[in-house]
Amino acid sequence: MNSLMALATAVDWSSFTTYFDSIKFWELPAFYQFLNKVVTGLIIVFVGWFILKIIMKTITQVLSKARNMSDLLGEYIEKVLWVLGWIVLVATFLSHLGIDMGPIVTGLGVTGIVLGLALQDSISNFFAGSMIILNQPFRKGDYINVNAMEGTVKSMDLVCVQLTTFDGKLITMSNKVVWDGTVTNYSFTDKRRIGFEIGVPYDTDLKTAKTVFEELIASYEEVLEDPPPTIEINTFGDSAINFVIRPWVKPQDYWNVYWRFNSQVLPKLKEAGISLPFPQMDIHITD
Repeated sequence: MNSLMALATAVDWSSFTTYFDSIKFWELPAFYQFLNKVVTGLIIVFVGWFILKIIMKTITQVLSKARNMSDLLGEYIEKVLWVLGWIVLVATFLSHLGIDMGPIVTGLGVTGIVLGLALQDSISNFFAGSMIILNQPFRKGDYINVNAMEGTVKSMDLVCVQLTTFDGKLITMSNKVVWDGTVTNYSFTDKRRIGFEIGVPYDTDLKTAKTVFEELIASYEEVLEDPPPTIEINTFGDSAINFVIRPWVKPQDYWNVYWRFNSQVLPKLKEAGISLPFPQMDIHITD
């Protein structure tokens, strides 16, 4: 708040003051002249807005056909150009009214430090967004994890990134938080490895257990043949011999296979006469 007040104090408003002092509203000719400038200025802005929309539509079509152009990059460029376009329209409107833009531009240069302090968060988010766009750690539609927040990338603008979660929530994070954090992109490659660890009792026929796991994994069409799934004994725990099962799937099939395996592995083991172990303690009492 203090930075904004300092900015308002530091900006050179002399052009506006001089202009409005020169308008004598009590004199009808001067008032009509001012009103005519306002109306014609608004018409110029409207025509400029219409032309800007046509230009932006053309740019959108060009960007959509460009190779190696991600959706986020295209949208980011469009939003930057849209903001710059409106800055030009506002400056044109003020100039049409007769306001001298020279002192205003000079004032912005003089008060650049104050402006930077007042808008440091927005500026940081803008440059962080630019770095995200240039490095492309994710694209629109990718499923990512940022600082323990997971979701599908919905959109990105000059200030923030929006994610949608599996349960329909909308997560909004500033570009700076995303850029400063650790981004895990689960959609970056064309395949993902699922990791299961299933324990069986020590008296289990290990070949039979391994066969159950192999047949269950082989029954899933989503599981890739290359690279082949890994099914091996991993560790010897206190109460169980732990198998590790690691099939490879496409990113979009990850959760489907994950949940199906967890729901089907126990019945399959029971059919083979294998039960899942549970922690237990043997107590021996001697005289």
